[in-house]
Amino acid sequence: MRVERVLLKDYTTLGVGGPAELWTVETQEDLLKATEAPYRVLGNGSNLLVMDEGVPERVIRLAGEFATYDLRGWVGAGVLLPLLVQEAARQGLSGLEGLLGIPAQVGGAVKMNAGTRFGEMADALEAVEIFHEGSFHVYLPQELGFGYRQSRLPPGGIVTRVRLKLKERPLEEIRRRMAEVDAARKGQPKRKSAGCAFKNPPGQSAGRLIDERGFKGLRIGDAMVS
Repeated sequence: MRVERVLLKDYTTLGVGGPAELWTVETQEDLLKATEAPYRVLGNGSNLLVMDEGVPERVIRLAGEFATYDLRGWVGAGVLLPLLVQEAARQGLSGLEGLLGIPAQVGGAVKMNAGTRFGEMADALEAVEIFHEGSFHVYLPQELGFGYRQSRLPPGGIVTRVRLKLKERPLEEIRRRMAEVDAARKGQPKRKSAGCAFKNPPGQSAGRLIDERGFKGLRIGDAMVS
């Protein structure tokens, strides 16, 4: 385990965020120790806007055994989702193509049920291991209240591992599906971004509402609505 004072701007995709005490945990024992005081969990730092003042709580980041994976077994919550999507395709396993390009770690993707119009994280889950109140518990997806960009994890729970529901398919079929998803992403901004920050309200499209109100392109300093 490593504990250090850092600026969170170096750990977020937006490149903003003040000081914090970062606990990089590599084992279950590390996680037990790191959660002995108030904490927050940091994944890949996307969909995250951190105050310049920083945060007073410990910031926990999963590494070590939590960043290993076996696509036919358990996958650590600290694994990068883009890596997993590509590796699944390489092994001829289908089920993650709709998540192509989402800049998340697995744990964060589960927490917010990350997804696109082609699919979401909950679709690919068989089981989720969560650290909660000092012990590890395994949940079925239907127990976690997944919905549009949300879940109902136990309060303070930390996703540590998942088992994925993947199917063997011809590589050409998987690549074709990934190309379809990738084509839909071509118009997205290439500079620093928080990701897709606005949720669609019921029966509406957030993107369409932003366009209709003339907010697309609105800029304050170096921050812009795309």
